[in-house]
Amino acid sequence: MPTPTTDPGPPAPAPDPEPVRRPPRTGAVSRRTILAGAVAALGGAGATLTGEIGYDEATADSKLPFYGGYASTVHADRCTPPRASRVEVVWGVNTTRRLIALTFDDGPAPNWTPQILSILAEAGARATFFMVGRNARRHGHLVADRLAGHEVGNHTWAHRDLARMTYEESRAAISRAHDELTRLCGREPTLLRPPYGHLGGSTLLAANDLGYQVVLWNRQMLESQYTHDPAGLVDYVVGSCTPGTILLAHDTGPADRLIAVRGLAVMIKGLRAQGFDFVTVSELLAAG
Repeated sequence: MPTPTTDPGPPAPAPDPEPVRRPPRTGAVSRRTILAGAVAALGGAGATLTGEIGYDEATADSKLPFYGGYASTVHADRCTPPRASRVEVVWGVNTTRRLIALTFDDGPAPNWTPQILSILAEAGARATFFMVGRNARRHGHLVADRLAGHEVGNHTWAHRDLARMTYEESRAAISRAHDELTRLCGREPTLLRPPYGHLGGSTLLAANDLGYQVVLWNRQMLESQYTHDPAGLVDYVVGSCTPGTILLAHDTGPADRLIAVRGLAVMIKGLRAQGFDFVTVSELLAAG
């Protein structure tokens, strides 16, 4: 019996010749490449903006930093430009000169502010007072004739947290204080210290539009930590200040802050012994 054979079928076709690869034309980008790149870019932007949630969820809070909320640094209409191209925020000044700017927040207040002015006058030291407009209206007459040589800055009208305000609210709080302080001092303030050192985008936008420079601090009187150790507070302040320091103190508030007022003369004497001089914030900025 003959052995069966397997039909091999038709012969396999010869392989196609290797296609000729031409170098891409310089500057030529295919439509497919453009579309693929655009989709990838949009996908990446969406992932950066929202993470694993969608756009609707990311923008559900109307006070997110989208136009008009407390975090927004642009006007709500998205058309009105800021007044200037920049606004400065200052914590301290880089300088080799042994200069310090003493600053007092929240006043003026009866007893406290006149007492501080007397200490400064006796020491021949200048300072900057960031005044609350409402307090200036109530008590400004107590200090109006004693501010020569010192500087007055804006600490808003009622010491509310600017970081929670819209642009319109921030501007109103700053503007109302501006008018009161100008009336008190006979000159317009140019420095703004936000209450609590809190800043929102709306604060920066309002400060810019009103021509203000924002001044914070890089050293602070830690009164509550030294309530029962007045000498320790003096040692801390004298030992921690460096050239260009902006030092935060207060001329009203809780009673424990009086520890700094009572030690102020000794602090000034100790810093003077190290060669420091006391200037206003504007003078310190100019030195830097």
